[in-house]
Amino acid sequence: MEKPVLVIGGGIAGIQASLDLAERGFTVHLVEKAPSLGGVTAQLERTFPNVYCSICSPQLGRTFPNMYCSTCVLAPKMMDCYRHPNIRLHTLSEVMKVTGSVGDFHVKILEKPRYVDESKCTGCGTCTEKCPVQTPSEFQAGLGTRKAIYIPFPQAVPPVAAIDSENCLHLREGTCGACEKACQSGAIDYEERPREVDVDASSIIVATGFELFNPQKIGEYGYGRFANVITAIEFERLASTSGPTGGRLERPSDGKIARRIAFVQCVGSRSHRIGYPYCSSVCCIYASKEAVLVKERDPDSEITVFYIDLRVFGKGFQQFISEAQDSWGVKYIRGRPGEIRENPLTRDLVIWYEDTDKSKVDEAEADLVVLCTAMIPRLENKKLAEALGVELDEFGFFKVQDPISNPNETSVPGIYVCGFCHGPRDIPESVTEGSAAAARAAEETHRAVVGLEGR
Repeated sequence: MEKPVLVIGGGIAGIQASLDLAERGFTVHLVEKAPSLGGVTAQLERTFPNVYCSICSPQLGRTFPNMYCSTCVLAPKMMDCYRHPNIRLHTLSEVMKVTGSVGDFHVKILEKPRYVDESKCTGCGTCTEKCPVQTPSEFQAGLGTRKAIYIPFPQAVPPVAAIDSENCLHLREGTCGACEKACQSGAIDYEERPREVDVDASSIIVATGFELFNPQKIGEYGYGRFANVITAIEFERLASTSGPTGGRLERPSDGKIARRIAFVQCVGSRSHRIGYPYCSSVCCIYASKEAVLVKERDPDSEITVFYIDLRVFGKGFQQFISEAQDSWGVKYIRGRPGEIRENPLTRDLVIWYEDTDKSKVDEAEADLVVLCTAMIPRLENKKLAEALGVELDEFGFFKVQDPISNPNETSVPGIYVCGFCHGPRDIPESVTEGSAAAARAAEETHRAVVGLEGR
């Protein structure tokens, strides 16, 4: 009599919640708006998960927190979701309407067309090779390009191509058709249309993650005007071996290898002027992770981190900061930069800042400046919250009953949240919360079934 559980969001938290429920015998409907599972974690070169990677750890020779390969950790979990008999994937999909109550939710899901038959596509990539259209790649944070028909990244799940209708010449203008001609399995289906799927669910788990603040709103840092001022997620792709430069730190302006790199903390966060006065929780540690990553590859590079104060409260994180300073020579300066200027001749950057430890104003030169931007709630949270009938807090995160005693429960019984969608947290916390939300959903489902049997 147990109905399925609906999980909204296919990032690391939603994946963990889905796997936990599926292993307990529940049917899970996992809804993801992108063509592939993975979320932001899939874009990272290295991460700090709470699992062991036998491939990467021996190479690093460090105790926890080791910088594990993100793909080594995430890809097996995504594939487990794809292959698990109890999990139904709904990619390129979103929840439109929810009615009912705990134990008896009725959900309407809109599945957008992929224009590729998943049962026929082999993921060979021939269609992508023949496609003549180039457009900025979301996975590469805009630093690289993709085709109009594409697989988002090599480890994407499902490993199936999708057609971007906004850039496809056939769907826009009725021309081209190169992918259909190249596909030997006959998987291309230009006639595919959106469809609505109705799902009955006992409980709902929300794990929609976050999006990144656009630093163009802070004009003094020059993002969007100076090519060598980039965001942290752009740096992750630049430093990644699967990135547009194969892991070479070629600065965008001229391809010169960046040897002097500055990280600026709290760009948009902890700011009443911008509207995000909270701390994003993970910026200090991921900036240090990226700094050490550069030092591993180029020990002679000069890395500087500008910060207000270091908030590193995860297991072993302070030890990692100390190691970055003492063993790797990463320089930490307490002070928020006031302005970033560009030398028009060399395209080098000049950072004007106040060193609050030394009580003086100073300047520093850099080849590349990385802005660690605020992590903010997704804009679509409002629409989803209205559909679910749950509340948002003043910033747009999903509100829970109590962050200490009931950290996963919303104001609506049977609807739970996990991960960054209800406030800043790191990857290990998100994974833990995914398991916690799954446990609560399973518990509530059993309780609802017992109640129905009692009638």
